[in-house]
Amino acid sequence: MSTVVMLTAVVLLVLLFLKVPVYIAILGGSAVYFILNPNVNPIIFAQQAVGGAESISLLAIPFFVCAGVLMNYTGVTKRIMDFCEVITGRMSGGLAQVNVLLSALMGGLSGSNIADAAMQSKMLVPEMEKKGFSKPFSSVVTATSSMITPLIPPGIAMILYGSIANVSIGKLFVSGIGIGTMLTVALMSIVTVISKKRGYAPIRTERLTTNQIVKATKPALLPLLLPIIIIGGIRLGIFTATEAGAASIIYAFFLGLLYKELKLKDFFISIKETITTTSSIMLIVAAATVFSWILTKERIPQQLTEWLVLTIDNKYVFLLIVNVFLLIVGMFIEGNASMIILVPLLAPIAREFGINEIHFAMTYIFNNAIGALSPPMGTLMFVTCGITKCKTKDFIKEAVPFYILLVIVLLLITYVPFFSTGLVNLFY
Repeated sequence: MSTVVMLTAVVLLVLLFLKVPVYIAILGGSAVYFILNPNVNPIIFAQQAVGGAESISLLAIPFFVCAGVLMNYTGVTKRIMDFCEVITGRMSGGLAQVNVLLSALMGGLSGSNIADAAMQSKMLVPEMEKKGFSKPFSSVVTATSSMITPLIPPGIAMILYGSIANVSIGKLFVSGIGIGTMLTVALMSIVTVISKKRGYAPIRTERLTTNQIVKATKPALLPLLLPIIIIGGIRLGIFTATEAGAASIIYAFFLGLLYKELKLKDFFISIKETITTTSSIMLIVAAATVFSWILTKERIPQQLTEWLVLTIDNKYVFLLIVNVFLLIVGMFIEGNASMIILVPLLAPIAREFGINEIHFAMTYIFNNAIGALSPPMGTLMFVTCGITKCKTKDFIKEAVPFYILLVIVLLLITYVPFFSTGLVNLFY
């Protein structure tokens, strides 16, 4: 590795640790390379930055973000929450179970874990505290359940990974259903155990009548059809993943008109939120594309692949090392940024070891999801604690059993490929 590349990496890491915005840190490190390397035309810096954000498949990001934001202004969230209360009402943990299930169902609508965590921190945590749940437990359940969102289609992480590694986004969406369901069941199970131990009561003890079930379920049916429309449309070849995003906006707008809850003012607020959210993602994509070009030019991926293949002769050891590495990286670097930098390095190596591309993709994305929850820089932890006013040290202490559970689920995904590829093989 040349001195210039080492200086580039050092500047990048220093800026990240100084909490400079991620895209500025990546661009700053990349700028060092172009300034100090006389053999590289500086124009390439701008070309790569602009070109990196122009991928057609990345159009799915603003489309799905917009659809998710519109859903929040059409009364969909309230209808799905009522449905979740019907499903989980008699389970130990009451509103905590609603919290987890709502994340799973809303994840198929919003695609953004940060948006999901913020929404439920405002809506559910105050209600959970009124019902006797502690603030740290309520905050941890909210943040942890928001991890489900990037795993359930149309998760932004799957769109990014598919674009970077040239993997079918449709297949990633299908795989995400299995992984997301698995995590939902695991979280609901641990919530049940903790709730029984602490005496957190169910929402109700009596059985609901058929009329009550129908009354709560009927309003949620149309919103819950969206993930089915997305997966079915892609699988049947009706539209691509990008076109599915546009179809989601039309569907969300249709629900807003049907429920008569989408006002003109809310529509313009939705557009503004879509622009700000998409801009933050695309700035990182553009910056990281420049850095990826530097890595490719210096043959870092190829050298790393050769070294690992010669050093490690077992794919299971490789997967273990990748997990440990990604969990550490996730503690310090935002998931989308690390993905754009590391996927071009690690995906070819996984391919050399004969690891299924969907299996490795979901293992990577799950690692990223854990990183978003992990101190010291976990975005989900800070967003949730910032809204609920929960102390970080109390959050971390309360989250210990959840971290243990997440590592167990990660190991199952890593070493039992069926969890990530079973549904894909069935559908395709």
